[in-house]
Amino acid sequence: MNQLISSITDRANVLLVSNSPNEVRELLYVLDRHNLGTGLAGDIDEGVELAAGGTDLILLDAALAGSNIGATCMRLRNAGGRHSVPLLLMSATPSAEEQGRSVGAGASDYIKMPFNARDVAEKILMELALHRAEAPAPHAVTPPRPLHPQTLEVNYHSILAGSPDAVLLFDIDNGLLIDANHLAEELFGMPLAELLQGGMEPLFPKHQGDGRASPQLLEEKIRDTLQGKIVVFRASCCHRDSHPIACEIRLMRLSVPGRQLVHARIIDLTERNLAEAMRSGQSALLEMVAKGAPLTPTLNHLLLLIEGQSRGVLCSIMLLDDDGVHMHSAAGPSLPPEYMALLEGVAIGDGVGSCGTAMFLREPVVVTDIMHDPLWAPYRELAAPFGLRACWSRPIFSQDGAVLGSFAMYYREVRKPDARDLELIDTATDLAGIAIGRMRHERELQRHRAHLEDLVAERTAALTLAKEHSEQTNLELAAALENLSITQEELVRRDKLAALGALVAGIAHELNTPIGNGLVVATTMAERTREIQASFLDGLRRSELGAYLTQASEADAIMLRNLQRAADLVSSFKQIAVDRASSQRRHFLLRQFVAELMLPLCTQLKAAGLTLTQDVPEGLAMDSYPGPLGQVLSNLLENCLRHAFEGRSGGTIHIRARGSDDGKTITMSIADTGVGIAADDLVHVYDPFFTTKLGSGGSGLGLHVAHNIVTGVLGGHIDATSSTGDGSGTTFTLQLPAAAPQAPAP
Repeated sequence: MNQLISSITDRANVLLVSNSPNEVRELLYVLDRHNLGTGLAGDIDEGVELAAGGTDLILLDAALAGSNIGATCMRLRNAGGRHSVPLLLMSATPSAEEQGRSVGAGASDYIKMPFNARDVAEKILMELALHRAEAPAPHAVTPPRPLHPQTLEVNYHSILAGSPDAVLLFDIDNGLLIDANHLAEELFGMPLAELLQGGMEPLFPKHQGDGRASPQLLEEKIRDTLQGKIVVFRASCCHRDSHPIACEIRLMRLSVPGRQLVHARIIDLTERNLAEAMRSGQSALLEMVAKGAPLTPTLNHLLLLIEGQSRGVLCSIMLLDDDGVHMHSAAGPSLPPEYMALLEGVAIGDGVGSCGTAMFLREPVVVTDIMHDPLWAPYRELAAPFGLRACWSRPIFSQDGAVLGSFAMYYREVRKPDARDLELIDTATDLAGIAIGRMRHERELQRHRAHLEDLVAERTAALTLAKEHSEQTNLELAAALENLSITQEELVRRDKLAALGALVAGIAHELNTPIGNGLVVATTMAERTREIQASFLDGLRRSELGAYLTQASEADAIMLRNLQRAADLVSSFKQIAVDRASSQRRHFLLRQFVAELMLPLCTQLKAAGLTLTQDVPEGLAMDSYPGPLGQVLSNLLENCLRHAFEGRSGGTIHIRARGSDDGKTITMSIADTGVGIAADDLVHVYDPFFTTKLGSGGSGLGLHVAHNIVTGVLGGHIDATSSTGDGSGTTFTLQLPAAAPQAPAP
């Protein structure tokens, strides 16, 4: 219809006068798709200027016209020199008063905003077609004459002939249908002459699906249409043979002076509704299959779904027994039960009706006339009493290609399938195969389940005996475990006592030397003091006093040296059990911390001819205890200086640190290029008082203290690797959390 109107209007021009371009943007796009020229003016003056260039229809926003609608409409229509140019008034604030003034101003129609762009475009196209029909030929001298009713109907008929939908024209004043196109004839199944004999009501059933009376519905919709609305609604229409037709109806008033005409475009929704019903029905059916619904209700649902897609069809499903020979009725909700009972247990074969033959030949069988087809010769008398005249059947296959049954479509008239019927047969066969296959699968599972239950019962009896035996064994094991626990606790107690004894022995051994030295010196000086006191009574010589003072000075030095040694040993002993609560926790940058810690050692390292390198990334931070960490690093470096480079003139100590990818762990290593540690000694480096420099000033506690700090306060782990003889030296590796564990509450 739109293509025909466009050809009638010969590239007509439409002028939109509105200062709200967003409201009309979609309309401009739709009009352009209909091959109409468009112009947009933001105010009345610009609209007059554009209208002077020639326009075929004007669409005016009432807000720009203000209260003087009549003068504004006349000014726009006269600008192009054609007083008859149709003008449509649109309003965002519609009112009865404004609508009355627009009609008085000569507006062809009144459109309420917001609007559907497609509907307004259709109205514009109709107005253009009607006014072109009544307009005089170009350069005509005589003024245009009013359009005669007969002329209107002739022109309107030529307009709607090309519409893709059914179109009707109603004369509301006389209650008559005065025109229709050929698609309306097809939709209602009536020739034009028969259609024109009645009005609108005969085309509708007495009541709609919701129970509402059709005349009442039509009266309401026509009243809204005559008020200028473009009315769109859904309703059931009535075919000549009385079957209902689901339709979408669009009503539009035609602006013809002196007449109330309504243009009705009717869209048949049957195919759309059938497609929607098929989609939702398939989803419901597959849900039933997925949830394990019984087979018969599932197949009945399927057959009713297919029957709803085609008028007059009666469907059935026959199942083939496990013997592969006999068939029985599975579903046929609309077929007479007496007929379905006659097919029960019939053997399939060539010439056994449609279903038996289809299952036997494993191919579709189409019988268009049961009474004259040889396949039905033995069974005609079965079908005749029930009025069955056509039967099309197709076998249902499993996934492995076995025949499960057949799907059939019966009709009470001689008929052959069309493309739509074949599509329905394909769909029904596929869905039936899924449902039946699921049923057979469930049946097979049930058979296996029963077998498994027997096996489980046997196995349960065996397990019961085994359980009784295992319970007795468990009682024996529990007694043995209790004895083992007692033994283990005793061994742990002995190990603790042995370790404590070794620790006490080590402490006693280390303290014995400075304390013994001090005791010897103190005893000697006490004896010497008594001698001086005795000599003092008899007269003390100067030489004796000098000798005594010299001895006292030497004794003081020895005493101080041994007491300091003892104090240092006691301090080391205290560090064996590190007190975390006394350490201060804080955030610090590891690179800066290591650099500051190593600074005092530079002179000592340089004097020993050693080189210290540091490889700690910038920004590597810890939330830990810097004091204990510094003590660990100092002990490791002191151990390196004392043991690693004995007998060597130079070497390198390398400190390296890296953070893990997740930022939770920091790995530090202190490596030297020294002599290394023997394999037998490496396993004892963390033992208290273990040293290879016994008697050379080492206490054997440095690495033991470092190990306690790392595994205790810092919450990490320390490892040592070493190699002797190849110059690779020893490497101590610390695995430390970036955030140390919290200290326990005091």
